[in-house]
Amino acid sequence: MKLPVTLSNSTTNGNGHKSVSTRVNPAISSPLHANAFLLSDDEKVVLIAEKFAEIMEIMGLDLKDDSLSGTPERVAKMYIHETFQGLNPLNKPDITLFENNYAYGEMLVERNITLHSTCEHHFVPILGVCHVAYFATGKVVGLSKLNRIVKYYAKRPQVQERLTEQIAAELKRSLQTEDVAVYIDAEHLCVKTRGIEDCASSTVTSHYSGRFKDAGVRSEFLSAIRS
Repeated sequence: MKLPVTLSNSTTNGNGHKSVSTRVNPAISSPLHANAFLLSDDEKVVLIAEKFAEIMEIMGLDLKDDSLSGTPERVAKMYIHETFQGLNPLNKPDITLFENNYAYGEMLVERNITLHSTCEHHFVPILGVCHVAYFATGKVVGLSKLNRIVKYYAKRPQVQERLTEQIAAELKRSLQTEDVAVYIDAEHLCVKTRGIEDCASSTVTSHYSGRFKDAGVRSEFLSAIRS
């Protein structure tokens, strides 16, 4: 069962844990099971550390070694608090819109947003950049919020196509406009460091909606991100 991942509100259950009420297009929701939010982050860290220690033991590593003894807990904390923090809807950035008092009506482009994600097939990094653009209606957003939206959806196991659509959907919802463009260019370490071991290729995905479906507007956006 997939559980949608767009945060709408949260409450506290009888165990003191926050429960999350969510909504999103199920076609682009991350594949979470129905009990994804029953455990707190701290509980997840403990359990992951135990499981990762077992994996290391199976591989033959000596966990009594000074260099390795703390690795299971380090990996668990990294997974929950850094690499996959976007799985928790409570980490979703708050987006505040402001009146467009300066009557800016042209395209706004945020280029070269750092993108660090993780391939859900092999759990190795996806590294690249994301470019986003929109036309404001009556509201504008602080620029750093665009970066935070990209980071939130990137920080979970992903495929690049889904990531592109999730970012676009959230931009349209948050900015209250259909005039949105998203363009991702990324290297996948599952291609670069294993299997075919191709170090030269990258993967490009894009989403264009609203005014960006017009060839001229799209060309202006592509020219801006490539200049």
